[in-house]
Amino acid sequence: MPVEILMPALSPTMEDGTLARWLLKEGDSVNAGDVIAEIETDKATMEFEAVDEGVLGRILVTEGTGGVKVGTPIALLLEDGETAGDLPAGDAAPVGTARKRPATAAEEVAPAGAGEETAPPAPVQSDGARIFASPLARRIAAQKGLDLSRITGSGPRGRIVKADVEAATQDSPAAAAAPPAAPAPAPAAASPVAAEAVAALYADRETTEIALDGMRRTIAARLTEAKQTIPHFYLRRDIRLDALLSFRAELNTQLAPRGIKLSVNDFIIKAVAAALQQVPAANAVWAGDRILQLAPSDVAVAVAVEGGLFTPVLRDAHVKSLSALSSEMKDLAARARDRKLAPQEYQGGSMAISNLGMYGIENFDAVINPPHGAILAVGAGVKKPVVDTEGALAVATVMSVTLSVDHRVIDGALGAELLAAIVDGLEHPVALLA
Repeated sequence: MPVEILMPALSPTMEDGTLARWLLKEGDSVNAGDVIAEIETDKATMEFEAVDEGVLGRILVTEGTGGVKVGTPIALLLEDGETAGDLPAGDAAPVGTARKRPATAAEEVAPAGAGEETAPPAPVQSDGARIFASPLARRIAAQKGLDLSRITGSGPRGRIVKADVEAATQDSPAAAAAPPAAPAPAPAAASPVAAEAVAALYADRETTEIALDGMRRTIAARLTEAKQTIPHFYLRRDIRLDALLSFRAELNTQLAPRGIKLSVNDFIIKAVAAALQQVPAANAVWAGDRILQLAPSDVAVAVAVEGGLFTPVLRDAHVKSLSALSSEMKDLAARARDRKLAPQEYQGGSMAISNLGMYGIENFDAVINPPHGAILAVGAGVKKPVVDTEGALAVATVMSVTLSVDHRVIDGALGAELLAAIVDGLEHPVALLA
């Protein structure tokens, strides 16, 4: 019987995605490991590899379909010995939907009324590997409270079918290990009502409606959560950049033959990484019921892209040279703009940097990206009158920074110590090379 190819979960937080492009067509041979499609998540476009071999019998979800839920059948794979005649009758599913195929003889027909219930999503083992089971088998297992990972399938290639589930009893290990059924989730807030009310206010004005893509929905949800649940407080300092700018110019002259040009942002990344090592208690994240303190300095940097932003993470930034950080940051930023970052490249880190100085913004307050403990908002360097160490009036290039801090993770004095270490590193940049 044909095997359903399901919409994969390409990141821990992915709930749905867009089927951007099929790389194979119906009738093409498929081997395990072949890239068969490109899937757009809220953050990136990623390749989807086949886990079985056979022939792509039918495409159920067409290219460009958005909002495809994880676990939704997107294609049917014919296994050895099967032909197009084994496919259920019908054409490809309409855009934005996926068709459920009828149960085959091997799975038997569901009892009357069972077809009205939706089969649970395809289960996975603890290591993330998919458990192959028919929709009817999944539904019966959910009704009986059975753990499919403890049932041996008798179908093709070990697929679990109805008979396997019905053979398992409530006294079996599968039943004993099954967790109690979770209560049904509360219905989502009726956001369309609010949307209609807002639209009505502007009914007599010319407007353009812009649909939210996955990235914008995720940004909206995460930043709303951040401002509602994270107790932010803010610490501000001015940094004199003249020594850094002079040192940077000297280094860039020496590095020019190697094609390397350091930016002020490279120094900021290095200074933050060094400060997290000097103040290790601040190198931490909020983990719900505990604080996780990191040993390495994994620094995230906000990168603006069309329609949103990414925060790629430079791991072990404290042990990397300025030139290495510069090269890695340029690569991450370029791939972020092309939405080609892998999830592990933009997840994690203990602290982030958001630099709007290149846009002429002198100071601002950034929103913490959970679970980070802090984020540094960096403004533009501006010529200002200052009082020098001898009390005389002088002109200096001054950059304003604001450290947004999660008070659950970092207290005021600790946050001030962290910010002081960052300022010291930028005002004495030679020390960053030590």
